[in-house]
Amino acid sequence: MASSKRKPTDKSDRVVYSEFGNSANPDAFARGVPDLPPNQQNLKVQATRKGKGGKTVTEITGFQAKAETLADLLKKLKAQCGAGGTVKENAIEIQGDHTQKLVEILIKLGYKAKASGKSG
Repeated sequence: MASSKRKPTDKSDRVVYSEFGNSANPDAFARGVPDLPPNQQNLKVQATRKGKGGKTVTEITGFQAKAETLADLLKKLKAQCGAGGTVKENAIEIQGDHTQKLVEILIKLGYKAKASGKSG
């Protein structure tokens, strides 16, 4: 009796049900991020120390843009401030307290930006 059962050689073609769709197409699960023009984005620029080991970083939040757009903007901002930085969870972090400088730069680039919270 046991010899009459067939063992499938390739399990991927034998899927009966998959709750989350086909994993062979990861683009199907990617969330669409609207890449709004700069003049339609309201950004908040804030200096913070939370979770940074006592180091001050300036966070820019409120972006509605793709990762590539944020990476290009990050490169420009780092060069203008002469500091390091990164993109984390759709926000840009620049090392040091550059709140006023970043607000001015972002406004020149066409973004609606304002300082938020205490700086200094």
